[in-house]
Amino acid sequence: MYSEEEYRRALEVYKETKSVTRTIAILGYPARRQTLYNWINRNRMLPEEKCTFRGYNTPEHPRHPPLELKLEVLHRCFELGEDVQSVSNEVGYSTASIYAWRRKYIQKGASALLNPPKERSRGKLTGDKPASSRELDELNAKIQDMQLEIDILKETIEVLKKDPGISRAPLKNREKAVIVDALKGKYPLPALQEKLKMAKSSYYYQRTRVSFSAKHEDDRRAIAAIFHDNKQRYGYRRIKMVLNRGGYILSEKVIRRIMRENGWRVKGKSEKKYCSYKGEISPEVPNVIQRDFKADKPNQKWLTDVTEFSIPAGKVYLSPMIDCYDGMPVAWSISRRPDAQLVNTMLDCAIRTLPQNAHPIVHSDRGCHYQWPGWIERMDRAGWSGQCLKRDVLQTIQPVKDFLEE
Repeated sequence: MYSEEEYRRALEVYKETKSVTRTIAILGYPARRQTLYNWINRNRMLPEEKCTFRGYNTPEHPRHPPLELKLEVLHRCFELGEDVQSVSNEVGYSTASIYAWRRKYIQKGASALLNPPKERSRGKLTGDKPASSRELDELNAKIQDMQLEIDILKETIEVLKKDPGISRAPLKNREKAVIVDALKGKYPLPALQEKLKMAKSSYYYQRTRVSFSAKHEDDRRAIAAIFHDNKQRYGYRRIKMVLNRGGYILSEKVIRRIMRENGWRVKGKSEKKYCSYKGEISPEVPNVIQRDFKADKPNQKWLTDVTEFSIPAGKVYLSPMIDCYDGMPVAWSISRRPDAQLVNTMLDCAIRTLPQNAHPIVHSDRGCHYQWPGWIERMDRAGWSGQCLKRDVLQTIQPVKDFLEE
């Protein structure tokens, strides 16, 4: 806090100098310029009035101020946090000009704040021909652009050195984001993105990904421990359940994202569908139906196949006989092995259900079960015909599906 005497002394010095900067330089206080502005406003003492007409290009108030003054104004307004309007009144340049200087500085750096060529002083020519202002501006721009390329190249080498897995091919957005983060304190962000040919949205996306990885590093270790301790067989649901039991609360989305980014996939058993076809081991019979699965009366067309089911106790096999008239099973048998006894038992049961003088056409997929001597012998004894049918015929009949689900 400042005493009343210091407060009055500061106002007296300001009345003499009409400058906040000179007042602070003479007295050494207050520490913040805004404090002095507040004292001035409290006493209704207006700061130095701004110039109302700026058409004259005088040495005291040039139309285009030097680079040092522009940088000082930008430093006071946007780094020290002084009020832009108060600084504008003090230096005599509009707030629009100050914001225009800031915009040029962000886009192209300090070289953009140099005065236009037509406003440069025009002295007498000497013996040596001096370079024109335009040439100096172009040269400064080229030097700055070359320095930017050199710094980007240095940071690229550092990135390649720190991460051996990165190739020397064109950089990915992840590497470009690392380079931009390393140089954004020295160069404007738009210039770096333009030089690296990186979209603004891509840069911020990569920053979000990096922040996610850093934020969930401990979560990643916990998930990795559970995943590998259980032989890589725990998915995100079981991992979440284990974490919750230990009082470690983590959402499923985060667990799934961490597992996806690290390439952690659950190892499962390779499910191979059962196939009963072993080739032609008996003379082929003609396909009488030709995919016409409709029947006008019962016991006219029968379909059969062997279906495999995986249950907690193991694999079981179902062999039904389906009537095309209503899609209902005539007979069926279940076994833990897809052998001849499975289909022969089912066929014997189906034959016993037939009325006298009924001879349905039995269709199968010509699997090995339906080409063995036991099946052919039963078919001949019953006086039936056997035709070849596609393997997936049972799956096209909805009543069969409903029956198997029940």
